[in-house]
Amino acid sequence: MLVKAGHVVIRYHMTYTLTRTSMALDGWTLRALKELAAKWDVSKAEVMRRAVKRAKEDADREAALPKPLEALDWLHDGGGLTVKEAAAHREQVRAERLAKKYWWEA
Repeated sequence: MLVKAGHVVIRYHMTYTLTRTSMALDGWTLRALKELAAKWDVSKAEVMRRAVKRAKEDADREAALPKPLEALDWLHDGGGLTVKEAAAHREQVRAERLAKKYWWEA
């Protein structure tokens, strides 16, 4: 760790292998990459690593979600509630609705 003019600089030793690669980026993407690198105070490669990691996590999370028809089947099968729990919930909702007073009933 280095202390320099009131700033603390921490150097990390990377424990993973890096592979150099090249790619073609349009002007907007390159400017955005440079802006993020400056804003986050990291290299452009680190911005790319973070972006790819985030995109992969999002894709994995989306892939784990049930498909719409699977979710509908799950709901039709009770949505994880037992028959007893569903009956108790229906009764609670019914009681709440019966107890509600409207502005014209006051």
